[in-house]
Amino acid sequence: MKLAIVRQKYTPFGGAERFVERALAALQADGVDVSIIAREWQDDAAGGIRGVRVNPFYIGRTWRDAGFARAVQHLIARQGFDLVQSHERIPGCDIYRAGDGVHATWLELRNKPLDRLAPWHRYTLAAEAEMFRHPGLRAVICNSCMVRDDIALRFGVAAERLQVIHSGVDLDAFHPRLRETQGRVLREKTGVDVATPVILFVGSGYERKGLPTLLRGLAGMTRRDARLWVIGRDKRESLMRSLAQTLGVDERVLFLGAQTDVRPFYGAADVFALPSLYDPFPNAALEALACGLPLLTTTTCGAAEFVTAANGVVITAGDVAVLAASLDMLCANASAMRDAARASVAHLDLARMAAQLTALYSRLG
Repeated sequence: MKLAIVRQKYTPFGGAERFVERALAALQADGVDVSIIAREWQDDAAGGIRGVRVNPFYIGRTWRDAGFARAVQHLIARQGFDLVQSHERIPGCDIYRAGDGVHATWLELRNKPLDRLAPWHRYTLAAEAEMFRHPGLRAVICNSCMVRDDIALRFGVAAERLQVIHSGVDLDAFHPRLRETQGRVLREKTGVDVATPVILFVGSGYERKGLPTLLRGLAGMTRRDARLWVIGRDKRESLMRSLAQTLGVDERVLFLGAQTDVRPFYGAADVFALPSLYDPFPNAALEALACGLPLLTTTTCGAAEFVTAANGVVITAGDVAVLAASLDMLCANASAMRDAARASVAHLDLARMAAQLTALYSRLG
């Protein structure tokens, strides 16, 4: 089988890319010939995958996305792939992986009405609606039940075409034992003793992931020695630093930038907090739970489906008072929640995800 996977910007840190690479070995073992269609490609980006560069000229992001979509449509019409799985909103693909969720829902939750008038948002909304209603769309891979239900309700996609395949996690690499190894070393290196609670945030796109709310929640905690470690990259980082200073918590917040290996930080942390305004299903939440960290997230984050009273808290996005109280509770009970956190995702191994993908491809191919 010849499978094409479309991702405009293929980067090693992306959730879509990690989804692909985690399934690669199993796909190749099943004889699937995988090609990645992207604007840029490094020959060693993912072993065993053929890269196909599609990089038409553009100015601005509306032209960028529309031009890429048209070029991909022309390419797949000529190449004779058996299946085309797109991670971009491109009408006419066989399979769409809704890793970015529903753009219309994000705009509603963001609640900035003028955004809908911007050319890029108008294009994205139109492309999204056209893609979901295109007769050639045979399946939608949803990374959470939240996304599946949203697509069904908003676009009327039939239930048999919506399949939830949660991202898999390397359960050996992401494990509670990191606390006694890499985590202990990192705490010693940073001068944070074991009695000081560390709250970890991992994600780029600080507004959407809820970092402003998290900073305000940190300021409202009863526990005044709690630290917040922020991992990720965002053009608004200077604004977040200023907000931390205004709130009087800047000495307790550490901005660490993007990290190629987040495992030492999972090992050193006590609580993982991602109070997202909208998040289809963050891989970081899955990794944190696998490492035994209790999770604080929101009703508009797909990871909420794995949270119970035994392993975390689900709050309403933007509720600072509840966030602060929840952080205090989680910091006080983190050690008692570790086993439940790990158990909640222990079934989401890489083999399970790969088996679900290959079964889908076999059914459609």
